[in-house]
Amino acid sequence: MTSITTKNSVVHFNTKVYKELNTYIKHTNPSIIFILVDTNTHNFCLPNFLARLESEDIVVEVMEMPEGEDHKTIDICTGVWEALSEYNADRKSLLINLGGGVVTDLGGFVASTYMRGIDYINVPTSLLAMVDASVGGKTGVDLGVLKNQIGVVSEASMVLIDTSFLETLPPNQMISGYAEMLKHGLIYDKDYWKSLVNFESLDISELDNLIHDSVTIKNKVVTEDPKELGLRKILNFGHTLGHAIESYFLGNADKTPLLHGEAIAIGMILESYLSNKTQGLPDNELQDITEGILKTFSKTEINKNDQEIIIDLLKHDKKNSHGVIKFVLLKTIGEPKIDCQVNNDLITKAFAYYNNLT
Repeated sequence: MTSITTKNSVVHFNTKVYKELNTYIKHTNPSIIFILVDTNTHNFCLPNFLARLESEDIVVEVMEMPEGEDHKTIDICTGVWEALSEYNADRKSLLINLGGGVVTDLGGFVASTYMRGIDYINVPTSLLAMVDASVGGKTGVDLGVLKNQIGVVSEASMVLIDTSFLETLPPNQMISGYAEMLKHGLIYDKDYWKSLVNFESLDISELDNLIHDSVTIKNKVVTEDPKELGLRKILNFGHTLGHAIESYFLGNADKTPLLHGEAIAIGMILESYLSNKTQGLPDNELQDITEGILKTFSKTEINKNDQEIIIDLLKHDKKNSHGVIKFVLLKTIGEPKIDCQVNNDLITKAFAYYNNLT
């Protein structure tokens, strides 16, 4: 599978992964190699990874963090920074982030800030991280329940996508990553969207190609607009409401937390409704999007009290400016529009549309 070259990095796939990794290590000769894992990837992914790693005389240290979005915090970063310092990490050290989006986001932020920046490599092990966190250099942590409020943009030296790691994932984690792939189709390529709708019938070879397509789409967008001044904002479709929903369910003890993709799936339906009402997204496409998403994602009841708090959380969205909430909406599938303003009454109607779906 063809490698994808980004502005300052490269993404390698499957058969090239360990050859490229070991060539990089031999060429750069890092002083120490650190591998950041979470509880799950330590058990299910690290043994296979270490068996393929050729570090020769270089010391390899493994650092483990708890798994889950609620541990994507500055406190965990502090623990990793302290561990790096205790193990005498210097500016020639290498950090390899082996895990899902929490590990790659947090690990990338740690590497980008330790001693003002050390090299890091991302090895995403979840579908979500492969198609979303692999390109673009966004790193960071949450501020309380607010998603990714603290961070920097700093690309990994390389990204290594070994899809055999997907065999370690439970079904809900696979489905979570699928949401971001659907988003790529909705904002960029109608044919890609159509190819994804029958996801349940795909075999692993088809999935590999679709992952490559998703990374390619994201890379095209990010290459054109690395600092998110315009086009890159389209990658936030479904995320304005989706992130607020995710934050609300994560921070409410009475609610079962939603995975990122589960929240974004809801956000995409809601924002497709807003697109229909304000940007002329055709009725049949709203129906196709709604039905396509609900084929895979279960509905989550969001009552009136929930909605009020979620709408209030929108003020923290990173696309906002001068106190104005801005959405990415669709004129049609594959044709997004950025910086759209929507009043709260219409957002409430979008929730009513979602809650009434069967």
